[in-house]
Amino acid sequence: MNFFSNLQFTKENYFNLLISLIPVSFIAGNMLININILIIIFSALIVFGKNLFKINYFFLDKIIFLFFILILFTGVYNDIEFFIDNAFPKGIHTILKSIFFLKYLLLYIVIRSLIEKKNLNLKFFFISCAFFSLFVCFDIFYQFIFGKDIFGLEITNARKLSGPFGDELIAGSYLQRFSLFLFFLVPLYYKKYLTNYFKYLLPILFIVCFVAIILSGNRMPLLLFLFTIFLTLIFQKQARKYFLHFLVIFPVVFLIIYNSNSQVKINFDSLSKKMFAGLTMIVNNDLRNENTPDYLKEFISFHETWKMNRYIGGGIKNFRYYCHIRPNIDKNRGIICNMHPHNYYLEILTETGIVGLTIVLSIFLITLYYTFYKKYFSISKLNNNNIIIPFIFLFIAEIFPLKSTGSFFTTGNTTYLFFILAILISLANKDKSIEKNT
Repeated sequence: MNFFSNLQFTKENYFNLLISLIPVSFIAGNMLININILIIIFSALIVFGKNLFKINYFFLDKIIFLFFILILFTGVYNDIEFFIDNAFPKGIHTILKSIFFLKYLLLYIVIRSLIEKKNLNLKFFFISCAFFSLFVCFDIFYQFIFGKDIFGLEITNARKLSGPFGDELIAGSYLQRFSLFLFFLVPLYYKKYLTNYFKYLLPILFIVCFVAIILSGNRMPLLLFLFTIFLTLIFQKQARKYFLHFLVIFPVVFLIIYNSNSQVKINFDSLSKKMFAGLTMIVNNDLRNENTPDYLKEFISFHETWKMNRYIGGGIKNFRYYCHIRPNIDKNRGIICNMHPHNYYLEILTETGIVGLTIVLSIFLITLYYTFYKKYFSISKLNNNNIIIPFIFLFIAEIFPLKSTGSFFTTGNTTYLFFILAILISLANKDKSIEKNT
């Protein structure tokens, strides 16, 4: 009996370790993310076998399955079209990409199963997120002071610091996605040890992450970071006592850095000018002006590309092909096409059509209803579940429609979204708060 008890303990710790490696894999890059995902999936298949799929499937799960079925269908349909037209001599490349994309569905099922079967303790994930968020922050500070980070990676862009990400200027995006767990680690798991010190610790942690994101030069992640902080302060009554602190800290810290660092000043001045210029052109319906910002030119290319495959889309990652053959293309313009439209919803619309966007919007809205609405606007079992809070607000930030993004169908973005989604749906449907089992 003791042997099987120890086996269960070892199994849980093993999966806790794999899940806690997700934050560091995002630092290491897409290859490590893929390796980690595959290890998680194959380990779960080996350990649980058919029992892995024996979970309580809800209506929302079925809609998610439907989205992946659509991706397979549109992949087959578009490759047949390519074959008939002899337009894309790469065989069944869309079908293969669609099949490989199924790994995210398997990851979703694995996370759902681990939580439902109580083989996952999210405490270790919180600790990992907290540790590596602080690591990225201090690596950015080191790079700011010495011109290179602790690994010897030098500054590649005068206005942006990448920290451990090298040529990829995504340090701010990483902190926006993972640093919120840092603020919840102590209240959820170590409150009895640090109750008297947390009121001093929280503002310090905020300043550290806030300054690091500013120095990273990633402007949209900075806005989303503040957005998630203010959502937490507004909707979580235990955090409201810190509202005034943050209301004072935010402008003071930003103005100090803005006025003392010329690169930060240039970076954010550029943002305000682009926003004003873009808004003016939208109001005046002058998007085809030669001075139109690139992101608005991308919107034009999206619209004309989407019209080629309105209903089921052109297949995942095929925007880069259809965009170049769209009607009325002006090859004399400064930008003809990009790899994707730089917005989740626009990309989903071009690559899975109206049907795909409808399914995705249904998934997002139903998830918000069963998590955000149930947590804060109704009497439910989620009222006493505080572990779900950072996942709710990070999910809202991730699906925020008015933001520029990387491709929805890339490794990092899809992994992050379906990982968060799986945890949200699992926690929202548990009979008891997961906090009682951690």
